[in-house]
Amino acid sequence: MSSALVLLTLVSTAFASNVVDLTVSNFDEIVSGDKNVFVEFFAPWCGHCKALAPEYEVVADSYTRDPNVVIAKADCTIEKDLASRFGVTGYPTLKFFKKGAGVTEPEAYSGGRTADDIVKYINKETGARGFVKKAPSAVVQLDESNFDAIALDTTKDVLVEFYAPWCGHCKRLTPIYEEVGKTFKADSNCVVAKVDADSEKSLGGRFGVTGFPTIKFFPKENKAGEAYSGGRTADDFITFLNEKCNLNRVAGGGLTDSAGRVPSLDALAAKFMGSDDKAAVAEEANTATKDMDKMAQYYYKVMKKCIEKGTDFIATEIDRLSRMLEGNITDEKRDQFTIRKNILGAFSTSADDAHSEL
Repeated sequence: MSSALVLLTLVSTAFASNVVDLTVSNFDEIVSGDKNVFVEFFAPWCGHCKALAPEYEVVADSYTRDPNVVIAKADCTIEKDLASRFGVTGYPTLKFFKKGAGVTEPEAYSGGRTADDIVKYINKETGARGFVKKAPSAVVQLDESNFDAIALDTTKDVLVEFYAPWCGHCKRLTPIYEEVGKTFKADSNCVVAKVDADSEKSLGGRFGVTGFPTIKFFPKENKAGEAYSGGRTADDFITFLNEKCNLNRVAGGGLTDSAGRVPSLDALAAKFMGSDDKAAVAEEANTATKDMDKMAQYYYKVMKKCIEKGTDFIATEIDRLSRMLEGNITDEKRDQFTIRKNILGAFSTSADDAHSEL
């Protein structure tokens, strides 16, 4: 098989659709009353049809193992006779042909246009068990049952997107917002969340949501919520949350080079590297960090190691941590090792400066 033919086969497979294309010649064979058939009558130029297309593919994928449910579509700009036969005057028109019912009397579908909405309808009408396959999300889904417990938790800073599944701006924001969620997923007290305000209308009304997407920030100290009016890029959201949550994240979930660094302790690191009485400076660091968190106390631990093993320990440990960061480790360990490496950098920079002066 030629390489061009192999490529064509792979591309065709990658874009294969489980939505059945209906024409005048095959309609009666497929929509015969022997199966449950959900049909979209569409026009390729129709904006609403284009918006529905990816959701409709998900619906079709939800029934690949059910031989009694068919998800189909008919291009009414080509199949004009079908459009006329079923009284189609606008696009998209969705109709359900129930198994065992008359083909001439389909049920008009007027429900929501998300994959979830359509699958729920088909399952209810047919008793089928189709389900929407969703990729795991780093964004927390809120509804009436969990909103207060998460968004109004005074130990958490929470960014909430109020969206509607049919909203074009919301759809464009989805991959960006997912990246933001992924960036902060390791921070339990800095939460990126969303609410389907089209379904959860009471929550939308409670927080004055009149358009989509509406983004509100619920900081620890103000659970009435604050309107977010910043930019809509991932970097915009990340910068905002880093400032509000006092964090140092970079896109994807890593930490900046300054994460874990404390200016006053950086000054002690510089003093330590240039001092002839390193034990005295180490004791200063011990006193300064006693009431600080565990990572801040790492400054003192580094000084003790340098006194025991010599200052070459710094370069050796940076190399060791760099190798470990390249491995398969948990998010928590990745943060810990990155902060340690950053703190070691304060000593390394001081050593380099001292050599430069010599």
